[in-house]
Amino acid sequence: MKPPAEEFIRYVINGIVATSVHYCVLTFNLVTLALPSAGLANLIASMFGIATSFLGSRFFVFRKHDMPMTAQALKFGALYATIAVLHGGILLLWTDTLEQDYRIGFLIATFVQFLLSYVGNKFLVFSA
Repeated sequence: MKPPAEEFIRYVINGIVATSVHYCVLTFNLVTLALPSAGLANLIASMFGIATSFLGSRFFVFRKHDMPMTAQALKFGALYATIAVLHGGILLLWTDTLEQDYRIGFLIATFVQFLLSYVGNKFLVFSA
């Protein structure tokens, strides 16, 4: 396999792990804690998914250890804060406004996140 294909496969694996963490925390927030807003529950859950994604991206996907972790974390945080607001907005609209199933909204929001995060990570966060 060529390196770009290997990187993309690692990105997909990392994304599955991070998304699983995100989804589990989201479900815990809605079902166990009974948070009244899927948007708020998702915002909290996204923080756990983002932390998982950062560590996986740095050490497993892009393997960029030469840049200080703090600098990468700040760039990554800015990118993912933007994506988390978008993700939360999609889920808020889908579930709270349109009254549709939060699981479907989560999948839609996650697909948008997947595309934006790969491009942002590859060209903005882990490019140096």
